[in-house]
Amino acid sequence: MNVRTMLAATVLVLSAAACTRPPEPPTDDPPEPQARGSDATESHDAIQAPIQKAEAVEGAVLDAAAKQRADIEAQTGG
Repeated sequence: MNVRTMLAATVLVLSAAACTRPPEPPTDDPPEPQARGSDATESHDAIQAPIQKAEAVEGAVLDAAAKQRADIEAQTGG
């Protein structure tokens, strides 16, 4: 074998070895939750607070949009 053939074979073997998938982690035990007790409650509250605030003003925003559409319709004569 000449040097080019050896080099090509080496590149081919190394590239094939680089394409193998890593081993999958064992799925026997589910992961343990990281937040417990008051930490979990604080996280939940921090996530829910802006959602509840948005839900509280949703009606006012929809009413203002309806009024704006009515005003535009009145001004355009439509």
